[in-house]
Amino acid sequence: MFSSRLPRSLEANPFTTLLAEKRAAGAMLIDLTLANPTQAGFAYPATPLAQPPGHGGCPSSPLAGQQIYRPTAQGALEAREAICRFYRTSRQQLIDPDNLFLTAGTSEAYSFLFKLLTNPGDEVLLPAPGYPLFDLLAELDLVTPCRYPLRRDGQGFWRLDFSHLRRQISRRTRAIVVVHPHNPTGSYLSEEEMRRLGQLCRDHQLALIIDEVFFDYPAAGGPANPVPAVAENTALTFVLNGFSKLLGLPQAKLSWIHLGGPPALRAGARERLEFIADSYLSVGTVQHQAAELLAGYRPAQEEIRQRLASNDAALAAATGLKALPREGGWYRIIQLPPGWDDESCCLELLKRHNLIVHPGFFYDFLDEAVLVVSLLCPEADFRRGLELLQEFLPAPLQ
Repeated sequence: MFSSRLPRSLEANPFTTLLAEKRAAGAMLIDLTLANPTQAGFAYPATPLAQPPGHGGCPSSPLAGQQIYRPTAQGALEAREAICRFYRTSRQQLIDPDNLFLTAGTSEAYSFLFKLLTNPGDEVLLPAPGYPLFDLLAELDLVTPCRYPLRRDGQGFWRLDFSHLRRQISRRTRAIVVVHPHNPTGSYLSEEEMRRLGQLCRDHQLALIIDEVFFDYPAAGGPANPVPAVAENTALTFVLNGFSKLLGLPQAKLSWIHLGGPPALRAGARERLEFIADSYLSVGTVQHQAAELLAGYRPAQEEIRQRLASNDAALAAATGLKALPREGGWYRIIQLPPGWDDESCCLELLKRHNLIVHPGFFYDFLDEAVLVVSLLCPEADFRRGLELLQEFLPAPLQ
C-alpha cells in the first residue's frame, strides 16, 4: 500500500531507543549535538520572529498586513532584492534577483532541484563523509544517491579527490552536490577546487549544487576569505542558503536557490524551475519580512561566532581529546582511540553519563572511529560534556 521510496523499516535504532527511554525517565541530559540555535540561549534582536505575538510592537498575527495574497513562483521581489543587497554588502558579490528562487527551507530547495534535473533512477553524487538527510531527500524524489570520497590532506583538512570523483560519474549521473564549508568536517572549497568542479561538470554536462548554509562561520584556522559560490558560472550551478544558519532562525523557513551558469542553460533551468515552484507556492509570509530580518544579520552572527570560538577554545584546551582541524561550520570531529567503536562509545556515554554525542557512522565516516559534536551548545553544557569525555576516554599514547 505504501511507497517504496520510504525506508523499509522506521524502527528506532538502539541509540534512539535509549535516548527516548532516558527522556521519558526525566534524566538530566547533556546534549553535545544541539544544532538548533533557538534552543541554545542566544539573545535574538527584536524581530517579528524572535518575539512572541503582540510583544514589543510586533504584529499580533503572522498575517498582519498580508491580507492580499499575490503569489509569485520565484518569491516576493522585495525579498529577493533584500537578499541581493545582503550579498553586495556582506560578500561583495553582485547578483540578480531574477536568478533567485525562494523556498521553504533548503530541504525543499533540494527537492525542487532533484525534480528539475533527474528522472526516476538517475544518480546524484554526494560527499562522504556527509550529511544523512541528503540520502533521504534524494530517495524521496526517486533519485539514487551515490558517494564520492573526501580525503584528508597533510594538514588534516578534507579535500575533494578529483580522480575518484571523476570515476564515480556514470551515464545516469545528473548532478554533483558539495557543501561549502562541508558538514560536519568544516572544510571550505578552495578557489582551485571550485574552478575544477565547474570544469568537471561542464565537461560531463552535469549540474553543480553548492550548499553554503554554513558559509558565514569560518574558524580561526580557516581561509581568510572563503570564495562565495554565486560567482561560479562555468557549469549550470545552483547555490543554496537560508535563514536557518545565516540568522540562526530555522523557524523562518526561508531559503533560496541562486541560479548561475552559461546563459542558455540558465534560461532553460529558470523556466522549468519556475514551473516547479509555481506548482507548490510554499513560501509563507515571512518572505515579506526578509529585508527587516537581514538588516540584523551582524549581531545575530556575531553572537553565534563568539559561542563557536569559545567552545572551540575549550575543546583545544581539553587534554586527552584529539579533534580534527576545522575551517568553518558548527561542528567538530573528535578521534577515538584505535580499536574503539563509535556506536558503542556513544551508547555507553548516553547510558552511563547521560551525554549525547553522535557517532561518525551517522555521517559516513567509514575509515576511522570518530565522534561528532556541535559547537553551538551553551558553554557550560559543552565544558561539562568535555569533562565527561575526558573521564570516559583513555589517555592517548605518547
